[in-house]
Amino acid sequence: MQPESSPNEEFQSMAFHPYNVILTLLLMGVTALFLSFSVAFVYSRVQNGLPPVKLPSLFYINTLILVASSGTMWWAKQSYKKDDTEQYQMALIGTLVLSIIFMVAQYFAWMQLFSQDIFIDSSNTASYLYVISGLHFAHVIAGLPFLGMFLFVAYKRMKEPVSVLVYFSDPEKLLKLRLLTRYWHFLDVLWIYLVLFFWVNYMLYHAAY
Repeated sequence: MQPESSPNEEFQSMAFHPYNVILTLLLMGVTALFLSFSVAFVYSRVQNGLPPVKLPSLFYINTLILVASSGTMWWAKQSYKKDDTEQYQMALIGTLVLSIIFMVAQYFAWMQLFSQDIFIDSSNTASYLYVISGLHFAHVIAGLPFLGMFLFVAYKRMKEPVSVLVYFSDPEKLLKLRLLTRYWHFLDVLWIYLVLFFWVNYMLYHAAY
């Protein structure tokens, strides 16, 4: 007779847990979507001989902001593993604040484009830039409720030593935190790819012409 499996094994095995499967499928779908837009952008630009739009400086600054938010999510996960309540809460707050700063900065980045008379209907290349950056913006918004929920629960349940112990010993909480961290890292890598993609297209076009 085989020994009964621990109830924690379900949450410790990320590879086959339904939460992980759902997130993996979601990230694969998002990756396919952005790659499709990337190919369509290059095809449209080459076929029509259109110059790519030069990215405003705030796009590059936003890259640093997202990298920082990815770092604070890693900080949150490490603090959780160390049972460090204060550091864990601070890391979650830092991620939330940086994400909001990113969204505000991205709004002003679009305003920079408007000030140059570059609108979504100005050209195909401009349309793709707005749509692709807008989709990424939407995925950041989609992650905020989950981040806010983690922060709310952290402050609600981490008031007394016993409740803190229960919170940090919950394997499901750790699994969800890992998945949220993974999602945030994905958004970071995706944004870096997008900025590099548009920058390379701009540089190649001007090198050729």
